[in-house]
Amino acid sequence: MVEPEPPVALPDAAPPTSVPVRVYRHRLPTRIWHWVNAATLLVLLMSGLMIFNAHPRLYWGQYGANPDHAWFAVGATPTTGFVRIGETRIETTGVLGRWTDGEGVEQTWAFPGWATIPTSYSLADGRRWHLFFAWILAVGLTLYMLWTAVGGHLRRDLHVRRAEWSPRHIWHDIKDHARLRFPKGEAAARYNILQKLSYIGVIFVLLPLMIFTGLTMSPGMGAAWPWLLDVFGGRQSARSIHFIAAWLLVAFFFVHIAMVLLAGPVNEIRSMVTGWFRLSPEKGE
Repeated sequence: MVEPEPPVALPDAAPPTSVPVRVYRHRLPTRIWHWVNAATLLVLLMSGLMIFNAHPRLYWGQYGANPDHAWFAVGATPTTGFVRIGETRIETTGVLGRWTDGEGVEQTWAFPGWATIPTSYSLADGRRWHLFFAWILAVGLTLYMLWTAVGGHLRRDLHVRRAEWSPRHIWHDIKDHARLRFPKGEAAARYNILQKLSYIGVIFVLLPLMIFTGLTMSPGMGAAWPWLLDVFGGRQSARSIHFIAAWLLVAFFFVHIAMVLLAGPVNEIRSMVTGWFRLSPEKGE
């Protein structure tokens, strides 16, 4: 008698392959402005540091000169470099105030040559670079702000909705960022509250502040628009605000780069080049 063959176990059905979902996240004007602005701000920062080297002291009010008390200064003694903020003095030998250039020569400019444009001291050239790229920043920002308002970018992507103003909602986003928990799925295609507030602060506060304080420092603009001096409390106060705003932009840049690296640099950079963003699957998908 022939024994029946044991039933053959059929292989489990292969799980369906998940096709990555892509969304068109950044439109062309946003991508162009992003990269042009990044290059422009880098040149403005480095040429601005060259201009600062001509008088590395900051004051509040209408006037400021060497005998006056500066609230911020970068300087050097015969042996050391230092930064002074108010009455607090920090030794910065080898970094700021007194440092050694590539040829082994000690220099006493406030900021080293590798951080400035041009790399050798030239106030005139620093001003040319700075003023030329300041116009690129001003024109580009104006056009981008107009497109943001007219094209719907402000309403669709940057508008902070009522529910997002909730302290609980904001605190939840802060905790998620601190724990490096980034949104997945469709939520990753939208700006969260911290991104919205950061971008609004940069586009509508810090960059316009840089432009108008820069105009206030110009004697020609001071004659044409004297009200700028009243708004910012004098040319020296405008210079101090200009300096502080510049370093706030630098801080934003470093936080922005850190978030890009942590969230996935390939996907993030690709989306700012092509516009297309790949969504990460949500938990359980």
